[in-house]
Amino acid sequence: MKQIKSMVILMKVMRESMNFAYQSIRVNKMRTFLSLFGITIGIFAIISVFTILDSLEKNVRDSLESLGDNVVYVQKWPWSMGMLPWWKYVNRPQPSVDDLTEIRLHSQFAKSSAIMLSFRSMVKYRKNSAPSSQILSISDQYEDIRSFELSEGRYFSPFELTSGRHLAVLGSELANELFLGSNAVGETLKIGGYNVEVIGVLKKEGKSAIGDDSHDDLAIIPIGFARSFVDMRRVGLTIMVKAMDGVPTDELIDELRGVLRTFRRIKPLEDDNFALNQVSLLKQGIDNIFVMINLAGWIIGGFSILVGGFGIANIMFVSVKERTNIIGIQKALGAKNSFILLQFLYESVLLSITGGAIGLFFIFVGTTLVSNLSDFSISLTFDNILLGLMVSGIIGIISGYAPARKASRLSPVEAINTKS
Repeated sequence: MKQIKSMVILMKVMRESMNFAYQSIRVNKMRTFLSLFGITIGIFAIISVFTILDSLEKNVRDSLESLGDNVVYVQKWPWSMGMLPWWKYVNRPQPSVDDLTEIRLHSQFAKSSAIMLSFRSMVKYRKNSAPSSQILSISDQYEDIRSFELSEGRYFSPFELTSGRHLAVLGSELANELFLGSNAVGETLKIGGYNVEVIGVLKKEGKSAIGDDSHDDLAIIPIGFARSFVDMRRVGLTIMVKAMDGVPTDELIDELRGVLRTFRRIKPLEDDNFALNQVSLLKQGIDNIFVMINLAGWIIGGFSILVGGFGIANIMFVSVKERTNIIGIQKALGAKNSFILLQFLYESVLLSITGGAIGLFFIFVGTTLVSNLSDFSISLTFDNILLGLMVSGIIGIISGYAPARKASRLSPVEAINTKS
């Protein structure tokens, strides 16, 4: 029963303290505005930094996911340089079609495997041209490894990929640039001086955060057709191998290493003359980079929050001085120290959270405008909203505690007799 009475009394004290705090904020509009302005700028600075970083990190990770966690890339150069001197990487042979054939014959863990070759060439349709467009030449099974969707037309048949017919599937941006919004399927354009029939157009994917991963600005052609005007021995091929379901990527890598070392007749004590790359290597580097960037964000944003906190503390000390007589009267009428302390502490917290909420609103407006006016996807997440409000509340408590404690320990007689 005593606990219930104590809770009721505490709730009454809290409600009355909130009312006093609200009245003080409402009456002193200019002071309230200055307090809100400081914390608004601080929260806007720190949460906008984290919002941009989170959106950038999400875009990068989504781009990496599109490459596939269970895909191994057989290439000449490693994505992460090891202990070998650079000239040993230079002297390595390029991956070849023969390597792909050997992998398909002897790999037990590979679900799909394909060749990918990227280069640049002139693409022209009548008077419209793209002088240095990216051309992606592929073999069969590429569609099993890299996901994409068609908006018009169709994809290559297995026969068309192996026979090297002069066909192309265009990315959405390249198709718009050449055909200006009209239907591209069935039309003939020129790639590398050859007449090429367009059989399909891909759906727009949007800009990729890691470079050339998007299909929007390129033309896809069969690898057999690319042999007509590209020297395969000089241009770097990439062999993509996708692991079977349930097979760890490390096991696939070990198997591929054995298959390629045997095929290339590499002696047991000799180093590999090929690289087996996987997305996890990039993810490790991304993790380390964003840890450091987030730390820098806390440091930069922390200074802004600190300035806002000092502003609130200063305003609260002024408020205590102005209301010294009222504090004395309240204490003379029986108000406890805890009531006075909560009264000013609530005012500080209310100011801080309100300022933080305004800062979050500005961030929301900014992220909405950026997302609508550009290709970069950015959004204010619930976690960042919660973080902003929590930081605001904590700053309000820290900034307001010293003034509130000073007010609660004033002597009633001295406070009443003090001139404001």
